Order: sequence, then structure tokens, then C-alpha cells
Amino acid sequence: MTESVRIAAWNVNSLKVRLPQVLKWLQDQERAKQPIDALCLQELKLTDDKYPHLVLEEAGYLSLAAGQKTYNGVAIIVRKAALAPIASDASTTFLKPIRNIPGNTDEQQRLLAATIPFAGMQPIRLISAYFPNGQSPESDKFVYKLAWLQALETWLKEELSQNSRLALLGDFNIAPTDVDVYDPSKWIGQNLVSPPEREAFQRLLELGLTDSFRMFEQAPKSFSWWDYRMMGFRRNAGMRIDHILLSENLKDRCSASTIDKEPRTWEQPSDHTPVIAEIKKT
Repeated sequence: MTESVRIAAWNVNSLKVRLPQVLKWLQDQERAKQPIDALCLQELKLTDDKYPHLVLEEAGYLSLAAGQKTYNGVAIIVRKAALAPIASDASTTFLKPIRNIPGNTDEQQRLLAATIPFAGMQPIRLISAYFPNGQSPESDKFVYKLAWLQALETWLKEELSQNSRLALLGDFNIAPTDVDVYDPSKWIGQNLVSPPEREAFQRLLELGLTDSFRMFEQAPKSFSWWDYRMMGFRRNAGMRIDHILLSENLKDRCSASTIDKEPRTWEQPSDHTPVIAEIKKT
């Protein structure tokens, strides 16, 4: 039995297009003897009936998905071999599932939560979230983003009171500090870095969550997203907007948090790349 579980988040920017890349990445990690035990996906861009449950199950993974045509959509994928013996199908793997923020009326599919019974440890409450982009601080979409963030904060407070082992993973569309931006001077006051967004991110931390990536010494200019335009990836003109936040209980067991840039080098990649956190079982 492995001594830890590895959880990850990846905005795939269309699962229909990038299912082969998701499968390749999971298989590569398995071959490297560093399997991903749970992967939270964002921007599926497909409806529930189009979700590739069977393909993923044949590859050794069970899924819970909340899809939406053309836009948004989130999923939680769990490696069957990492589960407790009692968990044999979706109904015994994804416990207490929640689709979207309770009490927050919203047709956009942006959040999925479930408690996962991993083998050899107490269950972990996983939340796969695709935060609104916001477009610009002057737009109605930015107003929507701030309202969504407030609803998330209110709900998370309740979730944390009931789940001491909780991880919030996904595309936050927020670069928390200037070190998470390739050229802060070019982004002053703009979407993704504006004071209201960063303040909302800070309030999530004040609930008792920790940015796992910043628990460890990291290379400068470590980013998770690069614009397709103007050779953004080649110039490393990126931002760190994909995060894994951990509750106090999981923070104490986190032994590593990394960004895997390799999938961004593949042909026809997502503009995001996976982020990973490792949680010790004891």
C-alpha cells in the first residue's frame, strides 16, 4: 500500500478535445510509480451524456461529473486502485455529492464536491471548482465573479465545520500575489489580479485553508497558465491561477505540491497545466 495519495487539478479546456491527453498523463504518472489518485478537472465543455465515463473506467478510474454544453463543467476522477475495498462503484466512491454551491442559484456548472474513501486513511472531502473569469473589473461578469466568490466563502465555512479533511482544487482565475504573475506592472488593476479578487482569495485562507504550493520552496516564475497568444508559454509569460487549498488537517500531512509543465508542451495543449499535492496517509 502506498504511503500517500496524490491529488491534482487541471483545467483541460475541453475534455472532448483533450481526453487522450488526460489518459496519457494519468498513465505516465502511473508508469513513473507516482499515480494520481484523484484528478479534479475544469472546463469540460460537454454535457453529462457526453462525459466519457466508460473510457475512464476501462482505464481504471471512476468519475463524478457536472457538465454543461459548450462552457464550464467540472469533474472528479478517482483511481479505483486507491479506494478503500468498500468503494466499488460511483455510489460508494463519491459520498455526499454536491453539484454547485447550495443556495446559490446558478445555471453555470462550476463546482462539484464529494467525500472520497481512500484506502488506508480517513476520507477526504474533495471540491473541484472552476471560478468565474470575470473578464474585466468594469463588466457585469466581474460582479458575478465577486458574488460567486462570496457564496463560495459562505458555503465553505459550513463545509469546513463538517469536514476537517477538505481540499479545494481547481482553476481559481486569481493570481494571489505579484510573484504569481510574469510581469505585475502590466497587470495592475486588471482582472485576475485586482484587489477585490485577491482579497476574496485571502478570505478563503482565513477560513483555515492553506495554499499548498506556497508551503514549499519553489522556483521563481512558477506558473500554471500561459496565454495561447504571443508565444506565452515559450516566453514563460504566465500566471499561477490554478491552486490546491488544504484544510489544517491535510496541510499537516502535505509532503509536496508541484506544477507539472510537461502537458503544456504537448501538441494542441490546454492553456493550463496540472497542479499536484501529495498527502501522507499517516
